[in-house]
Amino acid sequence: MIDSGLAKKIEEYISSDLNEEKFVTHSDPFWGKLKAAGTTLWLDTGDMEEAEEVWTADMEALTTNNTLINRVIQKGIYDDYIKSSREIVSSLSAGQQIKELAFILNARHGLRLVNRFGGFVSVELHTDTAHDIDDIVHYGLRYHNICPKQFIIKVPYTASGLIGARLLREKGVKINFTLGFSARQNVLTAHVARPNYLNVFLGRIGAYIADNDLGDGVGAGEKTVIETQRQISRIFSAFGYPTRLIAASLRSYDQLDSLAGVDLYTMPPKVAVSGRLHLEGNFVSRVKEEYQPGVNGGLENCGISRFWSVKDELEKVSVDIGENLPGSGDILKQKMRDAGFEDMFPDLDDSMFKTLSEEGKIPVHATWKDMINSNKIAPDTLLNLAGLLSFTDDQGALDARIKKMITL
Repeated sequence: MIDSGLAKKIEEYISSDLNEEKFVTHSDPFWGKLKAAGTTLWLDTGDMEEAEEVWTADMEALTTNNTLINRVIQKGIYDDYIKSSREIVSSLSAGQQIKELAFILNARHGLRLVNRFGGFVSVELHTDTAHDIDDIVHYGLRYHNICPKQFIIKVPYTASGLIGARLLREKGVKINFTLGFSARQNVLTAHVARPNYLNVFLGRIGAYIADNDLGDGVGAGEKTVIETQRQISRIFSAFGYPTRLIAASLRSYDQLDSLAGVDLYTMPPKVAVSGRLHLEGNFVSRVKEEYQPGVNGGLENCGISRFWSVKDELEKVSVDIGENLPGSGDILKQKMRDAGFEDMFPDLDDSMFKTLSEEGKIPVHATWKDMINSNKIAPDTLLNLAGLLSFTDDQGALDARIKKMITL
């Protein structure tokens, strides 16, 4: 972490000389009908050109993440800015320079999106902070200070992330708690982190089932989202936490219809364009639907039901942790394990993480089958870990470009 004086200078530098022209657009009755069904609309891109093709006055925010911001940076449009920014971080070590420059780029691009489109922008922390509570709070506050009204800080689902996000919320920072894949993960998140927003990355749920020949996966993501919406609505009624659900990682335009009424969508531009082209727009709320997931019979021990099932014991330990916030991620994980939820925070060695990284965003079920059957890990946990590893790879590519620019 850096001292407050340099942090202030960097914040001022990021905000200087912004002259983004406001993008002028109008409402579209199609999107207005989806909003009327109860769903707020976010666009899942940080690419200005992509956003301009889809953005309407009905949309509230844009999202970025380590993958999306890397795609923007790899275009080369910030290469000169990277070079000119090195001076302000020149007193830091080489590694810290790269981390700070990555922060500068994320915040600068986020501000440009705010000025261009006028909505909220969800900005993501560097993946190096994912397991460090102090770093999560430090960088989260710095993002907030730059644009307190319109930046929403994305914190990933980790044990430390749950605690760091809660501490930021207590300081008034808007939080989008990301990389959630199940109702039970989000029940824990709602009680412990109490964020403004949490997520179900539903597209990868169906892909996990289909890619591993556990069924066709149709409806699995939808079932998980609907059950999570019910749980979050129930928690709001009982505890008053103002948390809203994001249906994220939409893969198909028909999900715009099948999940209408869910609190919020983050829509990839391609999905939004396809939906606008192919759907009639007769949206009605689907939050009471009972979707039947496409899962093969005889798979009782494959762990798939853990995407949408929430045990009473999970609720109890979540409430306890939320009311008695642990001082570290390790303590939180141990509390979960003691309560019988080792599969949510498993102990993996380096070789296991290497295997998971090599398998990509969709883990190979056969690799982990024995651990799943013995409740030492679960599919939702695998997708969360794989997602964070994927973001780490993309963050590494962004960092590598920064390093190249400042060493030329």
